[in-house]
Amino acid sequence: MNILQRLLDILRIWEMETRLIFKDQGVLLFIVFVPLLYPVLYTLCYNKEVLHDVPITVVDQDHTALSREYTRRLDATPDVQVISLSADIPDALQSIREQRSYGYIVIPNDFSQNIHQGRQATVSAYCDMSGMLYYKAILSANTNLMLDYSERIRVSRAGNATARQDELTNRPIDYEEVYLYNPTAGMASFLIPAILILVIQQTLLLGISMAAGTAYETQSFSRLVFTRRKRHTLHIIMGIALSYFLIEVVNAAYLTLFIPYCFNLTQIARPLTIMAFMLPYLLACIFFSMTMSALIRNREITMIVFVFTSVPLLFMSGISWPWSAMPAFWKGFAHLFPSTFGINGFVRINTEGATLHDVRHEYLMLWIQTAFYFITTYLVSRHILKITLRKRQ
Repeated sequence: MNILQRLLDILRIWEMETRLIFKDQGVLLFIVFVPLLYPVLYTLCYNKEVLHDVPITVVDQDHTALSREYTRRLDATPDVQVISLSADIPDALQSIREQRSYGYIVIPNDFSQNIHQGRQATVSAYCDMSGMLYYKAILSANTNLMLDYSERIRVSRAGNATARQDELTNRPIDYEEVYLYNPTAGMASFLIPAILILVIQQTLLLGISMAAGTAYETQSFSRLVFTRRKRHTLHIIMGIALSYFLIEVVNAAYLTLFIPYCFNLTQIARPLTIMAFMLPYLLACIFFSMTMSALIRNREITMIVFVFTSVPLLFMSGISWPWSAMPAFWKGFAHLFPSTFGINGFVRINTEGATLHDVRHEYLMLWIQTAFYFITTYLVSRHILKITLRKRQ
């Protein structure tokens, strides 16, 4: 078989598989519509980046002008909103149980007295830890206000003669906070880039597995083995992979370039660098999905086996939990999935402005995974086609 015939054979299989994708509503949903709609929905949920006006309760046990001023200034912060003043702590706890508030601040009965007498005063913050963003907003609002009060008290007792002396007393060492790569310290800029990359792998895994389950149920593998002549296993793999690759190139451009631009997420990478990195990632995901699809025997089991792997894979990528703190077993297990290297490489390129040289480890590992899963895909496909050939004979 000459080169032209081989190419024509691959193109015929590509055409056949592409038609199957667009005729099968389930596969079309995962391969086309989920990548289009799911990132938009997810980004809209996190688009506010940070929480503001988290409802809290204040338990004022001091009942002085100073404690009332503290409550007013706390309510004026952008992070929290004081919705009520509680008489005691059990009343504040009941407000949390009823989800009317997500924390409470306790101003003790000796608050004003301690400050006027030059002793240390305390203000306690209690937060609902079922949501980390609530905790962050309440703690930061209360901490910043306490620091501001401390500065004002220090300046008032210094007895300075000029505003410059007050400034030096207040802040003898000047400092500036700079949030690298995430200026707003927001959830969307932190989480969405990782989710965008994971969506590519998971939708491919579900779509290809569903198509394989359909083929197994209907015994339609024979369409690839017998047409006018017997087809080569390698041609079948390359033709099927090409059909998914051409679709996913469009999806990848949409997810990695359009979505961050549309929702004003942090993006300081060059588009060509992103697409160059996505090349081995798409190939690794396609061949990984084709290998895993050999486990599927019907369409329905696809959802049971694979749909719940998204959250664990996000955790194992090292984005939500530091990679250095992860047990060695889970680090090794995470190396089996393209998403591990895809997420880390893309986040560094997209958010931190890294080049391909800077992410050469992730880039090389994705090419190694591409080669490995191509070989496993060839072996499982050859085994399946041999079984099909035996049944046909």
